[in-house]
Amino acid sequence: MRELIKEHERIDDLQFRGLKLIQNPESFCFGTDAVLLADFATVKKNAVICDLGTGTGILPILLYGRHAFLHCDAVEIQPDMADMAARSVRYNGLEEKIQICSGDFRNIRDLLPACAYSTVVCNPPYKRHNSGECNDQDAHTLSRHEETCTLEDVCTAAAYLLKNGGRLAMVNHSDRIVDIFETMRRHRLEPKRCRLVQARPHTPPYIALVEGVKEGKPYMHWESTLCIYDAEGNMNQEINRIYHQNGEKDL
Repeated sequence: MRELIKEHERIDDLQFRGLKLIQNPESFCFGTDAVLLADFATVKKNAVICDLGTGTGILPILLYGRHAFLHCDAVEIQPDMADMAARSVRYNGLEEKIQICSGDFRNIRDLLPACAYSTVVCNPPYKRHNSGECNDQDAHTLSRHEETCTLEDVCTAAAYLLKNGGRLAMVNHSDRIVDIFETMRRHRLEPKRCRLVQARPHTPPYIALVEGVKEGKPYMHWESTLCIYDAEGNMNQEINRIYHQNGEKDL
């Protein structure tokens, strides 16, 4: 399997059901937000999933470890990242479960079928367009700034892809939460669940996990705030569970 690894790349052990991920430290590596989203998203047994902006392919691989989903289509605009994600899929022997699609999901109608998915997940860029210096060809920039992907783009694509009653789950900075709610509602994706994440007790939340239902009725369930570390600086027991969960959460 070493032929799947290119120069400057490495194999990371996800320490979860034997799954591995190819990453390039000189490009972009996944963070805690992807792990939290994989745990937060509602994925029912035999679900058909789409991941918008898959990057390294971390979300579909983690979701496979947690759920008995039927299939996942994962879209990535950067050809090099799409290629690396596809090689991670092959490394884990998941070609029949996960398909990496190299393309721009702003053109989603040319890529994937309408109303075909029960769950859409997305870990979009957090920073608004023109919020600081950036290089629109750089992998770090495209992963962090809304250069090629805005909340509007995510919700437009999700509304097209989801069946009625299907769910869009995303993670973003907590200061974008009003933008997320407003954009979801304009696309008839009713916000139904939200969980805030803080680094330590008595610090402001910095991450928001949000899930909306296509054509859902208004009702928001606020889940308990997740704290990464306790007051002594030790990792929270729930975070340990999320990172090292061995069982499935089939619904």
